[in-house]
Amino acid sequence: MIKDPGRLDAVGMVRTARERVVARVREAEVVAAALSAGRNIVLEGPPGTGKTTLLRALADGTGVPLVLVEGNAELTPTRLIGHHDASRVLTEDYRPENFVPGPLTRAMTEGALLYVEEFNRVPEETMNVLLGVLSEREMHVPRFGRVAARPTFRLVAAMNPFDAVGTARITPALYDRSCRVAMGYQDEDAERAVVGTATGGPVDLVARAVRAVRITRDHPELRIGASVRGAIDAVLIAGELATVRGQDDVDEPVGEDAALAALTGKVTLGDAVSRPVEQVVVDIWRQAGEELGKA
Repeated sequence: MIKDPGRLDAVGMVRTARERVVARVREAEVVAAALSAGRNIVLEGPPGTGKTTLLRALADGTGVPLVLVEGNAELTPTRLIGHHDASRVLTEDYRPENFVPGPLTRAMTEGALLYVEEFNRVPEETMNVLLGVLSEREMHVPRFGRVAARPTFRLVAAMNPFDAVGTARITPALYDRSCRVAMGYQDEDAERAVVGTATGGPVDLVARAVRAVRITRDHPELRIGASVRGAIDAVLIAGELATVRGQDDVDEPVGEDAALAALTGKVTLGDAVSRPVEQVVVDIWRQAGEELGKA
């Protein structure tokens, strides 16, 4: 049987993801299967849900390179594709040798996974370049020539559905050429495991930080809540702050100050809320403590 050169090792991808990612087995299996089948992926979910961590693990598990691109309004087609070195063009004219490949060209020629974060912040003209590549698996670069994608090349586009500021509507043509995998927040036990592994903090402090960020996601005064990164930051800051203040344990003032530093910049107040965000976060931190105290 002739091996398909474009097939990726789904089993190896999942095995590596199991070792590195907490409680994302289902998503790892689905994404690995889609990539192995030659499909492109749209990963949709809020920040801090492990999209990048999962993809890094999957790429390592299959042994293909991962090319990361930050999606924003400055990601023009030229920045994505590449450009000729202007200083060399002056002396050599346009030649393939003085072309500086961008992330798309590198990913195509290396057979890599091209991971575009915040894809819905990318300008429409840049999206159109990617759509053309997904359709034809090649592109023509003026004064450079034809660039063909190796069989293992895939596009993975990540999007945050919660934040509409500065984002564009994704064309149905992208969804038609991709498979969508939603990655929501994990359950509380999984988030505790993530924070505990990342911080090594006390169990009770980890539990309170996780409960606090989970409260932010459904709080009536907040439009956008915090990701698990908020809990990680709160635990790490609280531990260091206790040391700075000469304390062996994290008391209530230390915990509140750590929560203020970790969470006030990660949440967004609702439009009609008049209270300062600091008051809202302190109330949430206290609520988390009270709920766990009753458990």
